[in-house]
Amino acid sequence: MDALNLIYIIIFALAGVIIGYLVRQSIAQKRANSIESKIKNQLEQARVKVREMVLSAKDKATGIIETAQNEERERKKELLNFERQLNRREEILNQKISESEFQRKELEVSIEKLKSAKLRIEDMKIKADKEMERISGLSKEEAKEEVFKSITEENRLETTKLLQRLEKEKRDEIEKQANEIMMTAIQRFSRSNYSETTTSAVSIPSEDIKGKIIGKEGRNIRALERATGVDFIIDESPDTITVSCFDPARREVAKLALEKLIRDGRIQPARIEEKVEEARQEVNEVIRKAGEEAVYEVGILDLPKEIVYLLGRLKFRTSYGQNVLQHSIEASHLSGIIAAELGASIETAKKAALLHDIGKAIDHEVEGTHVELGRKILQKYKLPDGVIKAMQPHHDDYPFETPESFIVAAAEATSAGRVGARRDTFEKYIKRLEELEKIAMDFESVNKAYAIRAGREIRVFVTPDKIDDLGAINLAKEIANRIQRELNYPGEIKVNVIRELRAVEYAK
Repeated sequence: MDALNLIYIIIFALAGVIIGYLVRQSIAQKRANSIESKIKNQLEQARVKVREMVLSAKDKATGIIETAQNEERERKKELLNFERQLNRREEILNQKISESEFQRKELEVSIEKLKSAKLRIEDMKIKADKEMERISGLSKEEAKEEVFKSITEENRLETTKLLQRLEKEKRDEIEKQANEIMMTAIQRFSRSNYSETTTSAVSIPSEDIKGKIIGKEGRNIRALERATGVDFIIDESPDTITVSCFDPARREVAKLALEKLIRDGRIQPARIEEKVEEARQEVNEVIRKAGEEAVYEVGILDLPKEIVYLLGRLKFRTSYGQNVLQHSIEASHLSGIIAAELGASIETAKKAALLHDIGKAIDHEVEGTHVELGRKILQKYKLPDGVIKAMQPHHDDYPFETPESFIVAAAEATSAGRVGARRDTFEKYIKRLEELEKIAMDFESVNKAYAIRAGREIRVFVTPDKIDDLGAINLAKEIANRIQRELNYPGEIKVNVIRELRAVEYAK
């Protein structure tokens, strides 16, 4: 029984295996059939797309071929037209060449005829000249000379009158244009004129201050005059002290120092020297600002600061009573206007006119004319040659080499020639006082020299360790003798030699 059951179990197991295998085979067959159908569908779709692409490509290729064929036909037409044009031009050119050849041959024939005619004319001329020489008894050259003399004599007077008339008309025209330019410049720029004076007034609050300024036995006023080199005029005028000096810079220093002492109230020789030195520093600052204001006013901003400072020193210089800095500014403006009218260099003309009197800033300290000193200053600071050439001939010391040199000279003369601008007698007075101081300063032991009291006195300060009291007496005689030899002056001049020895020591 058990064996039978085992047989049944084995049979059933084999049957299950066979049935499972068959089922799996059936499933696999179905799956294979499904995949194959999918592949067939995809292949069919691919074939359809390929056929569509091929048809589309054929259509495109056909379109491209047709376009290319059309373009080729157009190019062929253009080439045919171009070829026809070339042929037409070639025919025209050949026709012109034929015509030119014909004209050339005609020209050659004409030239030959002209040559023959020229030879015949020359033969006839030679024969005529010989006949004329035979008849007149003169050679050809002699006859020409006689004819020329006759014509010259007949027309000399007429030609001279014509030249004179043309010269006068041209001169009148030039003068008219020059006057118009100068009038335009003067009308476009005008400045009030004022003449420098030699005195300044300082107000004082009370008579007590006036007494302090004088000091015991005049000690303070002498110290002030010695330190500043000016005259302090203290008269019966109430509340006023007059500062008198021909040098505007020294007068300004003295005025400022006196005002400082009055405000301070402590007036003594040591304090006086301190305030005078402060005043000198302030005047130097005024000089610097005056130079800067001048260059800004005329619009020239590229000058070295040393030249700007020297320009500012002209604020305290005069020429025949005319302030030199104001004169230079005015000449610069006039030069710029004239240069613009004439088409010259405006910058060069303005700069040269502004600096034309720069030598006057140091001509009282260094030997030489202000023109020569000005040239050396401009050369030292490497200003352009055009500026130097334009400024140097304004007093005819150098030749006029550029248009700007004529412009600067004209502007300088116009500024100086204004009514009331200058006073000759004032300049002569200033010149005499400068020469008086220069004579005294030429002596080796002299430290400072001041011409005071309108030139009636020269006050000379000597270095005490270089000369003794006896030497000071001899020095006064030598200076007086030299003044008598070299200067012309009314009345007499007092030579006052001062030798002052100071002993200074410090307690530490």
